[in-house]
Amino acid sequence: MKNNKNIVLFVTIAASFLMPYMGSSMNIALPTIGEELNMSAVALSWVATSYLLSTVIVLLPLGRLSDMLGRKKIFLYGIILYTMASLFCAFSFSSVQLIIFRVLQGIGSAMIYSTAVAILTSLFPKEERGKIMGIYVAAVYIGLSMGPFLGGVFTQYLGWRSVFYLNVPVGIIIATLIIWKVKEEWVEAKGEKFDFVGSVIYGVSLFLLIYGLSRLPEPLGILFVSVGAVGLIAFGLFESRSPSPILQMDLFKNNRVFIFSSLAALINYSATFSVSFLLGLYLQYIKGFTPQMAGAILIAQPAVQALLSPFAGKLSDRIEPLKLSSLGMVVTAVALVFFIFLGEATSLLYIIGTLMILGVGLALFSSPNTNAIMSSVDKKYYGIASGMLATMRVMGQNMSLGITMVVFALVIGNVQITSEYYPQFLMSSRAIFFILSVLCGFGVFFSMARGKMRK
Repeated sequence: MKNNKNIVLFVTIAASFLMPYMGSSMNIALPTIGEELNMSAVALSWVATSYLLSTVIVLLPLGRLSDMLGRKKIFLYGIILYTMASLFCAFSFSSVQLIIFRVLQGIGSAMIYSTAVAILTSLFPKEERGKIMGIYVAAVYIGLSMGPFLGGVFTQYLGWRSVFYLNVPVGIIIATLIIWKVKEEWVEAKGEKFDFVGSVIYGVSLFLLIYGLSRLPEPLGILFVSVGAVGLIAFGLFESRSPSPILQMDLFKNNRVFIFSSLAALINYSATFSVSFLLGLYLQYIKGFTPQMAGAILIAQPAVQALLSPFAGKLSDRIEPLKLSSLGMVVTAVALVFFIFLGEATSLLYIIGTLMILGVGLALFSSPNTNAIMSSVDKKYYGIASGMLATMRVMGQNMSLGITMVVFALVIGNVQITSEYYPQFLMSSRAIFFILSVLCGFGVFFSMARGKMRK
């Protein structure tokens, strides 16, 4: 059983490395992609947003399906789809092709996201959970830290398409190990019915909401956001009456730790995901760095986070997650405030130092918050809780990019970022960092409001 645990831990953290690697390396490759495929700033944002949007739409339904059909099975199919889509992305020769294959990649990611944490929670006892979540989160941030550097090296010397190639051999290794070595399956809700209608309402509403954000302040954008918000309210009402909901509404009605920890995760990712996107553009456009150099600089934040996350997770087995994650949210907000003062003459030392502060804040927040969410629910709902945690993360990432796209559209317009638009780009970046720091300040309240996990 011990060997099985080690193999399961390895494949989940290896998969957890791939997805953030992809996201952070893509941020470095975007200027090169935009130049080759002649894409505007808003279109470039959709290379990232299409992936995140497709992920978040299917996360909750897949979390529910994994509880019913088997978490290992969904995880394995997700790895296979993600690997194939990565290969297709590498062979894209138009912006439309790339975005379509990024959608498929996002669906594969959702199958992994919705099962990985649930599998680890099922396999390891409660007293080890904080430590394991710390290792898991560390793997995520090792992916984030290696992504900019590897993405920069690959983009500079081998072209942007090579960024996708690493996923293929790693994906094949993970899939082979699962088929060959992992015999155990986790099915806690076998035989229960799947809520297809609720899944459709949820997916359509979420699409309208997030796509509408990208079209603001146009009237069509306002309409989509409004319809999407109403649809999500209708989804909540429908789920509360469904005999087999994809989202167990009792988790929100009767579980204070779960609801406020989930909201804190949503706000944290909403406030921080655009940082690497903006800085990747800033370091190459304003500072004139090569992709490799920009990637090396961006390593500072996730490297610190990867180093500290296992310790923060282990600490959350002994200290209330409320205290650790709330402190992390405060430190994160301080770092975002520092980024508001970014300009042409900002020193490299200032940027790297602020990234390291951000890494400390995110490490203190992420592992304890994940531990709180997964430890607050019964094992029957591990898939749903894992799916909800991933949904909050990816929704937050979508909202973060949505805020960025709205500000870009208002200040820069739907144009390619060239030297004549650099002043507008800097103005946009400062405005975005201000919004994100205020948002993170609100997140401190939700983190503090969750109450104690241990009575």
